[in-house]
Amino acid sequence: MQPFPHRYSASATGGPEGHVLLNAEGLPLLVSAPPVEFDGPGDLWSPETLVVSAVADCFVLTFRAIARLSKLPWTTLTCQVSGTVDRIDRAAQFTALSMRASLEVPEGANEEQARRLLERAEQNCLITRSLKASCELDVVVRVVQPAL
Repeated sequence: MQPFPHRYSASATGGPEGHVLLNAEGLPLLVSAPPVEFDGPGDLWSPETLVVSAVADCFVLTFRAIARLSKLPWTTLTCQVSGTVDRIDRAAQFTALSMRASLEVPEGANEEQARRLLERAEQNCLITRSLKASCELDVVVRVVQPAL
């Protein structure tokens, strides 16, 4: 890892109507629009879906790093995130995030250690730590048989 501080840049370009183009150097262009709840088409990424996706992505990547350092064997982690946007003091903001993490581990893995590491990942996730909204984590750890 590179020393801190890290800096990230992106740009958004749009007009009075239509799509917004999201761009960052070296990355593919993303097209966004408001979600249905804000009178958008509902068929493109929106700032709201990007936020909840960033939470899910950051959680998986944080867990990957923690599990590697802890030498926990695992096969798959799926993190589903839902976010609630409400008005607080007449301004819309995320007020709550709900995360459901489903982890598959091979036979013989320490399930209690897996649960602890999932909780540590939630506590150390850069994105959730940077948001005002409260975050609730629900964990499922499943032992799976190896594929034959």
